[in-house]
Amino acid sequence: MKPSIPTGTRDFSPGDVRRRQYILKTISTVFELYGYQPLETPSMENLTTLMGKYGDEGDRLIFKILNNGLNNPVKAEKTRAAFENVLTGKNDPNLTERALRYDLTIPFARYVVMHQNDLALPFRRYQMQPVWRADSPQRGRYREFWQCDADVVGSNSLINEAELLAIYREAFNRLGVPGIQVKINSRKILAGLAECCGAPELMADITVAIDKLDKIGMEGVEKELLERGLTEEQIRFITSYLAIKGDTGAQLAEMASLLAGSDMAQRGITELQDTIALHNQLKNKDWDSQLVVDFTLARGLSYYTGIITEVSTTAVKMGSIGGGGRYDDLTGLFGLKGLSGVGISFGIDRIYDVMTELNLYPDTLATSTKVIFVNIEAEAAPAILGYVARLRQAGIASEYYPDKAKFDKQMKYADKRNIPFVGIVGSDELAASVITLKDMRNGEQKKLNAAEIVDFLSKAQ
Repeated sequence: MKPSIPTGTRDFSPGDVRRRQYILKTISTVFELYGYQPLETPSMENLTTLMGKYGDEGDRLIFKILNNGLNNPVKAEKTRAAFENVLTGKNDPNLTERALRYDLTIPFARYVVMHQNDLALPFRRYQMQPVWRADSPQRGRYREFWQCDADVVGSNSLINEAELLAIYREAFNRLGVPGIQVKINSRKILAGLAECCGAPELMADITVAIDKLDKIGMEGVEKELLERGLTEEQIRFITSYLAIKGDTGAQLAEMASLLAGSDMAQRGITELQDTIALHNQLKNKDWDSQLVVDFTLARGLSYYTGIITEVSTTAVKMGSIGGGGRYDDLTGLFGLKGLSGVGISFGIDRIYDVMTELNLYPDTLATSTKVIFVNIEAEAAPAILGYVARLRQAGIASEYYPDKAKFDKQMKYADKRNIPFVGIVGSDELAASVITLKDMRNGEQKKLNAAEIVDFLSKAQ
């Protein structure tokens, strides 16, 4: 059998994992800086928890898990009937009751409801775990990928939005990703658009079509809107909305005029202005990124109700590498009404791809091992093991090549592993109680005793 992995998934070798861990650690450090707490939830959820929360398109991308015992003769008839139901597009608990999580937000809302009596509100959490979507794999899009979320529940203040925008800019600044644009819009403005064009009942259809603008272009959006039941006059109004350009102040003024007939849209415009003003008070002069008002931003997920955001980079051709927004009553889906929340997500896999293409990782990520001792003198083994133990106690990652092999082979192994130093203890070194330490990067060698090698490697870069 030829070994393979499922389409839309990837193996990550040690170097890949180190780079991914670097991204996750950098982002989690920023989360902690802003007072967020870590959380984890199960990989699978009850299907009833997930279905109906992501819109029709999202529901179709949920990976469902077959129930146990479907081959039980007693359940055979129910199983066959359940398969027939599924083939007609329905879900049937006799066939599947659980699913792999689609994102981290809905499981978080479920967690908040289940643990509401234990939480101090507002509750800030961050979560870094894999999610699964039955999507068509392509560049930057996978069926298994990691999300990295930060959410606040129990607060209506726009300070939360302003801080989450700052988290994006701080994290990408620390990662060194160039060309970052943090785009913002409001679902209230989109609701006002649907209202002003005379199709408030088709808001979901309008936002789903607009959300595809960067993929299918204006003509594609117009075609999809027509297919979704909007008239040509309504579509012209929507295209005039999408055509608004200019600096932030000019855009907001023109939008306020275009959507003057909607109180909802005016509230959305005011919230955008207030969020930007609050964010500017948090702004760090060192941030190399832009905050951009983008009225074409829609975010396809149906649970957003206020400010929405999305992050992209102009340095690499890639889709969004982050996104999120305000959801006023997400916990209400599970019976806890009136608890507002807002959150953002980092697309770890896409960020990894961007940083790999731009080679943005520190050189020190190549390996964790700082020194490896070669195995050339059997009598030296006790002394080398003592050196290794002493180095590890000092926090210096060390190895001892375990097998007797040719010296050249061991040196090639160290070179292939990108280990910067090699320790050599032959008969001469053993007699003098020293180590010959070779720098693999420049070939320099020096003789050091046990105390000296600890001191030297502690300071070496």
